[in-house]
Amino acid sequence: MKREILQGARRWNGVTNCRRTVFRWLNRYNTWRRHSTTGQLCPAEYEHQHERRLSTMTLAA
Repeated sequence: MKREILQGARRWNGVTNCRRTVFRWLNRYNTWRRHSTTGQLCPAEYEHQHERRLSTMTLAA
């Protein structure tokens, strides 16, 4: 976040604008941005695959 939003940023136009920008970044980071630790899957897709694996394991047991 520091590198993508805060570095080189000019002053915010108020607290609301700052919060909105940070919330957008967090939402993108936590749901759509690909992560190397998940095999380059976005967190939403990784979680979906994990849930499918768990349900398959439950059915097999």
